[in-house]
Amino acid sequence: MFTELFWAYLVAITLLTITPGVDTLLVMRNTGRGGLRDGCVTSVGICSGLFIHATLSALGISILLVETAWAFSALKWAGACYLVWLGIASLRQAWAREGRRPVEQPEVIRRRVATAVSFREGLLSNVLNPKTALFYMALLPQFVDPAGNAFQQSLVLASVHFLLAMLWQCGLAFVVVRFRGLGASARVKRALNAATGGFFVAMGAKLASS
Repeated sequence: MFTELFWAYLVAITLLTITPGVDTLLVMRNTGRGGLRDGCVTSVGICSGLFIHATLSALGISILLVETAWAFSALKWAGACYLVWLGIASLRQAWAREGRRPVEQPEVIRRRVATAVSFREGLLSNVLNPKTALFYMALLPQFVDPAGNAFQQSLVLASVHFLLAMLWQCGLAFVVVRFRGLGASARVKRALNAATGGFFVAMGAKLASS
């Protein structure tokens, strides 16, 4: 029975992982900002948040959060404000004027970003996402064998999600780096920042108004 549950979970979590969303755009944006390391560290932060959601789900706190209107509203507004903040940061990067670069070095200059900053951005993006909390509350218990230890099973399932998401997001980061290596211009970088910034702001506004 556990094997059947596991394979069903694997299919569901794979579809969830490859569906584009806020986490995907954040990894792409940060990779464009600071290179492969920045994107992969951001992915580690995002995927680490999965264990927090799995723990809350196993302890039943997620259900309490959803049943308590003010608590869920607080999470929703925190996530919305964070998305808007990320969007404004991306738009500021898009509008910022870059200095003149030497002709012999046409590649895009990367910003050095502290590892803690990239990790924190990814972690908060995931933890403050009420959709992820709802997903883990509604879906994860469906794949837990009630005859076993719910907490241990939840962490195992979250570990599988962690590995799949890391592979997918780091692969996207590698693609972004290769694209830049083929001669992506500063204009393309600004367009990407503008697009992701507008998306983050729009998602934050939609989340706040929903």
